[in-house]
Amino acid sequence: MMDSNDKGVWYKEYKQGRRFLVKIRPGESLVESIKQIASKEVIHNAVILSAIGSVKNVHLNDIKSGAKLPITSARLTFHELEGPLELLSLSGNIVPAESGQANCHLHIMASKSSGDVVGGHMQDAEVFATCEIVLVELVLEGIERHLSKSGGTPTIFFAEE
Repeated sequence: MMDSNDKGVWYKEYKQGRRFLVKIRPGESLVESIKQIASKEVIHNAVILSAIGSVKNVHLNDIKSGAKLPITSARLTFHELEGPLELLSLSGNIVPAESGQANCHLHIMASKSSGDVVGGHMQDAEVFATCEIVLVELVLEGIERHLSKSGGTPTIFFAEE
């Protein structure tokens, strides 16, 4: 439920639905694999609880230092990392887009062979050796991802109740 007395904070209670242990094979796209599972299992909302493995061909973006809102392409730094990289963390959620299709908002942390850690908003990555994900379905209604005019990026919006 939303509490209209809180300024700048919106929330909804959810119940945990099904839980999935997912293994993605080498060469597969992380984003497309997650979307396929969501489609096949009719998962509307979910959160990635954990992910480990290795990745390559990582496409991510980070907000430039000193950037102002709204976030635009000019205020982002795009990175392509060939890898392979050790997948340390993948966090994010799945929420329907305005089209009704699953929309993944994912952030990644991965380490280079030197031990240096890189990360950011992940557009996609290819599984290198393996990827093991714990995916938890969230059971709730009235939530979608829309483009935020103030923020400039697609963010979660709650339907008025």
